[in-house]
Amino acid sequence: MSGLSETERVGFTKILELMTKGDLLSLSDTVTNKMIAVENVTEARKTILSFTKNAEELLRRKKVQRDIIFKYLAGEGVRMSPSSEKHQLVKRTLELWSSVKCGVDESPRGDMVKTTDMKVGFDPLVLGQQFCQWFFQIWNSQNPSLGQQPQDWGPQHFWPNVKLHLFSRVSSEHMEEFLGAELVSLRLLALTKEEHLLFSPNLDSDGLKALTSPHGLVPVAVAGTIHRDAACLGIFEQIFGLIRSPEYNSWKIKFIKLKIRGQDTLGGIEVAAPDLSNNSSELQLLCS
Repeated sequence: MSGLSETERVGFTKILELMTKGDLLSLSDTVTNKMIAVENVTEARKTILSFTKNAEELLRRKKVQRDIIFKYLAGEGVRMSPSSEKHQLVKRTLELWSSVKCGVDESPRGDMVKTTDMKVGFDPLVLGQQFCQWFFQIWNSQNPSLGQQPQDWGPQHFWPNVKLHLFSRVSSEHMEEFLGAELVSLRLLALTKEEHLLFSPNLDSDGLKALTSPHGLVPVAVAGTIHRDAACLGIFEQIFGLIRSPEYNSWKIKFIKLKIRGQDTLGGIEVAAPDLSNNSSELQLLCS
């Protein structure tokens, strides 16, 4: 009988989906001491989960490669340095699985963070962290290179008149603007689904800021790194304007400002865990 918790089983299911057929069959042989023969990847995954007694032991197996754990964490919205060693990735994965989930619920419609926290003492930073974990997890899940089942992405997470400002500086500067939930949803989807980008946010205090306002707008700013497969392509800064939807008791996105900078334009800036350049006064202007 498996010794894995339900959270660990869900996590390992995603990790095993990222592995090649050859590595899965080999790992199944290792876990069962070749006592059980499996004939396909579905059987291999079930057997590995059934016979694993210890999550850390399985993560440390040679066939569970460093890049696969890194890719899994990125898909879960967990920022790690691209140069992280495998033991650091294993440690962070175990911390993720053992942590108590934040108070983030999804409504039956698949809407985003429920407004269970909007009480006296409301902390916008807590909402910002919960929102970013939710947003980057479903956004990255659209990337086919992760091999995950795409989560519920679509215009339902945005206000109908949402506006997206997209500024990129790679080989040259480029500015795009989109208005409306459908267009904004599709443009963001193209970045992960078609361009195969992974956005890894820095959710530490130096990479995340959030404020509140008397009008109910909560601007959330986050910085992070952008990856394609194992390559770090550059950094990003993203500001979300969140407004609560009374109808569904959940938060929806009113505007997004996304700034992308390619590796070649950074001039030696450390990209492992980029800090925000936006300060609180700049965010406060968005509330006025």
